[in-house]
Amino acid sequence: MIIRLVLILACSVSGYFIVYHYDWGFPTSLLGLVAGIIIALSVIQIEQAIRKVSIRVIFGGVAGMFIGLLIAFLFAYGLSFVTNISEKRQIAPWIYALLTVTMGYLGLVLGSKKIEEVHVFGLHAPKEPVDCRILDTSVIIDGRIADICDTGFIDGNFIVPRFVLDELQYVADSSDSLKRSRGRRGLDILNRMQRASGISIEVLDQDYPRIKGVDAKLVALAREKKGKIITNDFNLNKVAELQGIKILNVNELANAVKPVVLPGEAMTVKIIREGKEPGQGVAYLDDGTMIVVDNAQRYQGQLVDVQVTSVLQTTAGRMIFSEMKGLAQDKKMFALGAKS
Repeated sequence: MIIRLVLILACSVSGYFIVYHYDWGFPTSLLGLVAGIIIALSVIQIEQAIRKVSIRVIFGGVAGMFIGLLIAFLFAYGLSFVTNISEKRQIAPWIYALLTVTMGYLGLVLGSKKIEEVHVFGLHAPKEPVDCRILDTSVIIDGRIADICDTGFIDGNFIVPRFVLDELQYVADSSDSLKRSRGRRGLDILNRMQRASGISIEVLDQDYPRIKGVDAKLVALAREKKGKIITNDFNLNKVAELQGIKILNVNELANAVKPVVLPGEAMTVKIIREGKEPGQGVAYLDDGTMIVVDNAQRYQGQLVDVQVTSVLQTTAGRMIFSEMKGLAQDKKMFALGAKS
């Protein structure tokens, strides 16, 4: 910003004094000052446009334009021998200008486009875009992303923004013991992933001071990098999807790889506690799936045989509803008897 202000100041002062020294007087010299400011602003606009272009494309455009101008010169030089065009002083400059502009333009455009197909002076063709995966705070603290990487299902580069790392550090320094342990666990998970083979963790110092909230900054970064956010946060998942950002939700992955349970399937479970409704008991599978068992409250702490009646799948997880196997068989026999 300071350099741009210096450029504007230098161009405006130069324009003022150039006009002033032509003996046009003080009021007219102000036009030179305005012209200098306009030139400086135009240069800044050109600079911002060039910053978005790779050095390879710039090199190709300059080289192509130089070759085009050279061809235009040779063509005009040869044309002067074939015709008497050089004697027609009113037409010749315009023909030379037409050749110069046309060939220079063709060289500039073709050079900038075709340079991608050329390997010259160490300017290799650009690599394929790398899949950008951004980790948020919740998925780092959760830790299952490290286990998934250990299995080899996901590898490559992961980005941890500086503001996510700062949030982890803030949680790790919290006075609350639970938050402190969660924050330290997140830092340990990052260290574990950095030491793992096939995984690269890049800490990105890019920040968005005008944007408040880590979630909003993650969405802005993913949009800029055209990357994906790996998260466990349900709210971030929905907000990012509404803005067209791709989300990799570890909870959804965990639900997708859980064993399929169908109604009518029998299993043996241990009743851990009572349910919300009277007489209900609650059990859990090895993967943490909750099983609600009707009329099983009195069997708390015991292994019982149950039969699945229905399965409820939600974004937060899966719930299995079942009943005692003997009771289910009695209901089935009663239903068959009623039909007969």
